[in-house]
Amino acid sequence: MVEKTHEVTGRTPYQLGAVVPFFVIHMACLAVFFIPFRWSYVAWAVALYIIRMFGVTAGYHRYFSHRSFKLGRTAQFCLAFLAETSAQKGVLWWAAHHRVHHQVSDEVEDIHSPEQDGFWWAHIGWVLSNEHDEYDSRLIKDFSKFPELRWISKYFLLPPTALSLALLAIGGWPLFLWGFCVSTVVLFHGTFLINSVAHVWGTRRFDTPDHSRNNFLLALITLGEGWHNNHHKYMYACRQGLRWWEIDVTYYLLRGLKAVGIVHEIRGVRLPQETQQSQ
Repeated sequence: MVEKTHEVTGRTPYQLGAVVPFFVIHMACLAVFFIPFRWSYVAWAVALYIIRMFGVTAGYHRYFSHRSFKLGRTAQFCLAFLAETSAQKGVLWWAAHHRVHHQVSDEVEDIHSPEQDGFWWAHIGWVLSNEHDEYDSRLIKDFSKFPELRWISKYFLLPPTALSLALLAIGGWPLFLWGFCVSTVVLFHGTFLINSVAHVWGTRRFDTPDHSRNNFLLALITLGEGWHNNHHKYMYACRQGLRWWEIDVTYYLLRGLKAVGIVHEIRGVRLPQETQQSQ
């Protein structure tokens, strides 16, 4: 059990260093209307969305935040790098704050609760403010002991920058606009919807202390993260879709990686009898 160290500090102003890049990348997406259209660009955007969403869901969330499976040290670093290509800050920052969220979900101390602070703050406001720039290293000492993870988390701009430069080299500005800008903006909001929408709209299978919901549409666009009420009931379980029809692409991919020896010791979940019988 991680000690609760988060304190309510009041909502602080947005910081230009976060707001300006966030605004610019959204505006950059409009440039796709002024370049020749190719379906290959769309394919790149979709592919990089899916690959990087896997980095977010399997990396930031299920591995670094909840340790729902195990990796070797090289694979661990590769997953951290992949996650950070999403431009959602460092893995240690992300995981430490997410652990706080689970400690006090939808309570006053929650860093991104729509119940407490409204949709906008839960969706993106908390990231754009300067309130949560830092993280409590005590919350993530199981991973901060690795120097390579401290390094990649400190220089979290390197992975998205490397991806941007690679796309520019491969296909010039059109591929950069579609493959990075469009893909990243959609990835931003796909991820952020879990904080803002998955605690407001959907169904509740389990009577958890928070307002988490299961949402089929969110599960589709986030590779399985939309089964959020399931997750808040069994937060250490790798599997979030508990019934056969609850699509959880991240879990399927991790099972595939386990089959080839990359992933180890996937943490399961013991379901209530009535849930097992209904599958």
